[in-house]
Amino acid sequence: MSKIKILILVTRIALGGLFVYAGIQKFIPKPPRPVVEQNVEIPDHVVKIKSMIGGLKGTGYFWPLLGFAEILCGVLLLSQLYALLGAMMLVPLSLNIFLFHLYLEPHEMGELVLTGLYLIINLGLLFYDYPKLKTAFLTK
Repeated sequence: MSKIKILILVTRIALGGLFVYAGIQKFIPKPPRPVVEQNVEIPDHVVKIKSMIGGLKGTGYFWPLLGFAEILCGVLLLSQLYALLGAMMLVPLSLNIFLFHLYLEPHEMGELVLTGLYLIINLGLLFYDYPKLKTAFLTK
């Protein structure tokens, strides 16, 4: 096995495992946080984050659907047989995660770089399998 193929295999396993873990976390209930004093002013970005996540959870269906999609994409990446499908399905999820951190937490450079890295790795996996994608989408 060439070094590139080993790198791709390890990358698929790492990214797939990460998204399976993140998807499972969406189904584990979190204990309620203590109530914050009313006089404390909450920063604007925290209000936006709470509104967005609260809205996703408040629908009753979207948060579990997001978790299921993350688990499915992660399992497809881990399977190696359907890794290309998993990487394709993961692009909108990883892009949305990156944009969430870019627009709602731009001051958290560590998380922004990390989520950007996930997106770049995902796009790199698609670039590696470009010949397969080309035959699937550019047939005459």
